[in-house]
Amino acid sequence: MSGTNDTVSSGHLPARMESHEHGQRKYEEYAYVLDFTPRGKSMTVRGREGVIIQAIGEERLTILELLGVQNATFDVGERLYIGREGRNKVTSVLGRLEYHDISQSAKNELSAIVEKIVLANEKRFVDYINVSQPITPRIHALELIPGIGKTYMMTIIKEREKKKFESFSDLQNRVGLREPAKLLTKRIIEEIMGQARMNLFVRK
Repeated sequence: MSGTNDTVSSGHLPARMESHEHGQRKYEEYAYVLDFTPRGKSMTVRGREGVIIQAIGEERLTILELLGVQNATFDVGERLYIGREGRNKVTSVLGRLEYHDISQSAKNELSAIVEKIVLANEKRFVDYINVSQPITPRIHALELIPGIGKTYMMTIIKEREKKKFESFSDLQNRVGLREPAKLLTKRIIEEIMGQARMNLFVRK
């Protein structure tokens, strides 16, 4: 399975979204709350109890378990700083969770919160549309995004050669692709759920 998540691009640009520099481990700076339990038990660290938060990282889009500061208030969908220094609401990042580990409430919130992340990071995802390359001689990375078949793929490639896309609305207006943020969200959810053979956006 490990090989399926690697970049297999025929061009010099990666098929998957990468924003960290080579050789430098990228730590999450922010995560969005999916669910929290004021008096919960950790699933990743034996014996750890307290404010247990299930969240999704903004950069790597992986599901994380966090330990919140006692007596702090949390809201579903809230963006928390989880960087290595200066946290004020998170005591520690306990570990990673798989989709099947998270609560039903977290699963119910996941799609809306992923879309929130996609919209908040519009430039990053539009840049991906602008640079993505073929994965194999037969399949282009764009085709792995739900709703983008051969016809839309060819139109996107032609249009981006003329001028790079600047926003989701620019992409929608020039290509006719409706609600690109929702299509990207759908792909990310598939990757989180383990339904994709190759990850374009969710980094392990």
